[in-house]
Amino acid sequence: MKAGIVPIHVWLPEAHPVAPSHISALMSGVMLKVALYGLIRFCFDLIDKVQWEWGVVLLIIGTVSALGGILYAMMQPNLKRLLAYSSVENIGIIFMVLGLAMIFLDNGHPDLAALGFLAALFHAFNHALFKNLLFLGAGMIQQQTHELNIDMLGGLIKKMPQTSMVFLVGCMSISSLPLFNGFVSEWLAFQTALQVDVLDNGVLRSLIPVSAAALALTAALAAACFVKVFGLTFLGVPRSRHSEKAHEVKDKGMLAATTLLASLCFLVGIFPSVIISLINRVSSQLLAHTLPNESVLSWLWIAPVSHEQASYSPPLVLSGALIAGCVCYWYLRRDPAKAIRIAPTWDCGFGGLTPRMQYTSSAFTMPIRRIFAKAWIIDEQVNKDMQGAMNQDVAAVHYALHIQDHSWPWLYQPLEREVNNLAKQVGRIQTGNIRTYLGYSFVTLLLLLWVIS
Repeated sequence: MKAGIVPIHVWLPEAHPVAPSHISALMSGVMLKVALYGLIRFCFDLIDKVQWEWGVVLLIIGTVSALGGILYAMMQPNLKRLLAYSSVENIGIIFMVLGLAMIFLDNGHPDLAALGFLAALFHAFNHALFKNLLFLGAGMIQQQTHELNIDMLGGLIKKMPQTSMVFLVGCMSISSLPLFNGFVSEWLAFQTALQVDVLDNGVLRSLIPVSAAALALTAALAAACFVKVFGLTFLGVPRSRHSEKAHEVKDKGMLAATTLLASLCFLVGIFPSVIISLINRVSSQLLAHTLPNESVLSWLWIAPVSHEQASYSPPLVLSGALIAGCVCYWYLRRDPAKAIRIAPTWDCGFGGLTPRMQYTSSAFTMPIRRIFAKAWIIDEQVNKDMQGAMNQDVAAVHYALHIQDHSWPWLYQPLEREVNNLAKQVGRIQTGNIRTYLGYSFVTLLLLLWVIS
C-alpha cells in the first residue's frame, strides 16, 4: 500500500491533487521510495535465500501496476491526478525489474540479477528526478493560472516560456526518450527481460516475454500520455481567462529548482555511467555480485550484457543529433536566394482559431478509450437540447464523461460496507449505561486474571 501498487493504489490520486505541489513532489520522489527500500531490504537482505516464486509475484504485480497505472493516467484531465497515476506506473516498472532480479538470482545467474537490480534502483533514482520536476512544474502552472484541469489551459508556451522548457524536459524524461535519464533505466530493464533464454523453466520463459511486451506497451502509452499533457497545456490558444492572463513565474528560486532538476535529467541521460558505478556498490553489498567490469566500458559506452549483444552511447547519440541538425540547417540556408520565406497562406476564408476548435483531453484519448474500454468503468452521456416547431433542430449538445477506477467497486466499496456493518454490530454494546460499562470492565478483568493464572 505504501508503494501505491494496484489495486491498493487509490490513495495516491486522491492525495496528490489536494496536497501542495512541493509536498506532492516529496511524496512521489521520496515517500514512495521508502516502501521500495523496505521491500529491497526484506527480499535481498533479511531472508536467507531468494525464491524465484516470489520474483514471479513481484513481476506480475509490477506488470499489472505499470500497465494499469498509465491507462488510468491517460484518462485524467487533472494534471496532478495524472501525475499520481503515472507514479503508480513507474513503481510498477521498478517492481517488475526487482522480480526479474529475484528470478535470475535464484536460477543461478547473479550477473543478470545484478543487472535487474541496477535497472530497478536506477529507475527509482530517475523517477525521483523527473517526477519532482513535473510536480513542481504543475505547481508553477497552478500558481499562475489557478487551474489544474488541462482542458482549461493552453497557449502557456508563450506566456510561461521558461516553465514550458523545463516541463518539456520532464515530459521527455518520463517518456523515456533517448538523451534523457528515463531512457537509460528502461533500456536496462528491457535488456534484463531479453535475457530470458538463459532460463530452463518453461513457465518463466513464457511469462517474462509477456511482461516485456507489457513494458513496451506501457512505454508507448506513457509517451502518448505526456504528448497530451504538454500539447494541451502549453500549445494552441488559451482555453480560459486565467490561462489568457498567465505570465512567467517571478520567483527565481522556483525557476532555479526546476532548472536544476531539468539539467540533472539531461546530464544523467548523457553520462549514466556515473550513477551506474554508484549503484554497483549497492549490488555488491546486497547481492554479493556486480555487473562485469566490461559492462561499463567507459564514460562513452554502456554494454550491460556484452558489447556484442547490445550497447548504448549517449554522447555519440548526442553528437549525431547535433551534426544532423547542423547539416539540415546548412542545407536549408546554404543559398540566401532560396532561403525560407515566411508569408501568410491562403486559408480558404478561415476566420481564425477558437478554443472550442481544439482537442480536449477526452477527445485526444478517445481511440485508447475505445480500444481498452474494459480497463475502466466508463459513464459517457450525450444530451441534446432540441428546438423548433417539431423539435428537429439541435440547440445545444451536452457531453459528460466520468471514468472510475475498478478498485473502488471491486475492493474498497465492498470492504467499506462490511466495515460499516461490523461497526453497527459492535455499536450495540454502546448502551450509555454506566453500570453496563462497569460490568464490561469487571468481565474483562476476570478474563485477564484467568489468562494470567
